[in-house]
Amino acid sequence: MAEHRADPDVFWVDPKLRGIIPLNRFHISRSLTRRIRRMPYTISINRDFEGVVDGCADRAETWINAEIRAHYLTLHERGFAHSLEVRDGDDLIGGVYGVTLGAGFFGESMFSRRTDASKIALAYLVDRLTQTGFSLFDTQFLTAHLASLGAIEIPRARYHQLLEAAVTQSADFTAPIRQSAEGVIQRITQTS
Repeated sequence: MAEHRADPDVFWVDPKLRGIIPLNRFHISRSLTRRIRRMPYTISINRDFEGVVDGCADRAETWINAEIRAHYLTLHERGFAHSLEVRDGDDLIGGVYGVTLGAGFFGESMFSRRTDASKIALAYLVDRLTQTGFSLFDTQFLTAHLASLGAIEIPRARYHQLLEAAVTQSADFTAPIRQSAEGVIQRITQTS
């Protein structure tokens, strides 16, 4: 991370309490369920990784400086960083990106330019992670927004156990799957 956009220093974070979304506990509200069912949006993966990173950095305060941005683009080119995009026609209106190692997905940031676009992205992301063999969804920190979707905090030692197990397993973020709105809703509500 960096303290802010212009900060030249990058540092690692290993908090005492780590935020994760248990893949079987993602909470989808009735209003989000209705929005997903009615949404005129399309979902894609890795179609515009750079656009998602830039969307995430496009705010007054950001930890994504030029060096971090460049590293994420390199990780994406090497197949270790991925994005899930929400589009309205050709417009990128929301998305999430992260890094994968084994069966661990390390969510880095998300953004929304329309109501609930980031929540929609997370719902589709959780479904994709579940269907493609992931066992750990690391959010780094717990925010009120993430907690409302089922995220929890776990102690560092427990996180390290989950991390060790996840990186020794395999998963494939880009595996072809079916992600219809009804299928996403059904699978998430069955597991939560």
